[in-house]
Amino acid sequence: MSQQYKLNVAERAQTGRSASRRLRKANRVPAILYGKHTNPESLSIEGPEFVRLLKTLAGRSVLIELQRAGKADKALSFLQEVQRDPLTDKFLHVDLQEVKGDEKFEIRVPVHVVGDSFGVKNQSGVLEMATQALRIRVLPKDLPEAIMVDVTELKVGETIKVGSLKAIAGVEFLDPKGQPVVACVEPVAEVVQEVSASTPAAGAAAGAPAAAGAAAPAAGAAPAAPAAAPAAGAAAKPAAGAKPAAPAKK
Repeated sequence: MSQQYKLNVAERAQTGRSASRRLRKANRVPAILYGKHTNPESLSIEGPEFVRLLKTLAGRSVLIELQRAGKADKALSFLQEVQRDPLTDKFLHVDLQEVKGDEKFEIRVPVHVVGDSFGVKNQSGVLEMATQALRIRVLPKDLPEAIMVDVTELKVGETIKVGSLKAIAGVEFLDPKGQPVVACVEPVAEVVQEVSASTPAAGAAAGAPAAAGAAAPAAGAAPAAPAAAPAAGAAAKPAAGAKPAAPAKK
């Protein structure tokens, strides 16, 4: 089971954008606690305390015990979503999911690779992570902090899929069994070289010279003068001795 952490939270009576902005100015983060058997509860978290918690978690899936000011009962939860401002990187909102000690719940757990791949050490392969986190169903007491995937025997051209992961007591994988998790592939540079070697040289197929008639003029020969175009608007002269056409009768 993953270690439990504690977080102090306070109820907030006011909601909405204006109230949330006021909380952030006071260095607190708006939050909400969802529960399967309870109504959503609006909370706020002290900013520096939340930052310290995230640094401690370091991306692991853990359970957090919420200590609410003025209440003796505590809620067991996990981080469902953390929203941050893309420009300032400040925390905008936190979603917490409440869980019960005797009830299974669904959660996304990060994937961690362990071991040195055979394909990387001996075949110049490269590890490629296809899945960063996996969905599981588990009891709180059986929650792993991460899914550890051993890649020691992984060779170039091979892939570890969800269906071939080592079973974990109390953990049910929810992703499709055929979903790839990590693969060992050939280096991109080698693939490019192989493609280049199999492609004919540019212009090799062209072989034949330019079509006949495109030959250059003989050495010393003056280029042919271009035909003079008639002056714009000039009328064509009638042939010598030809009578002008009679005007049309009205």
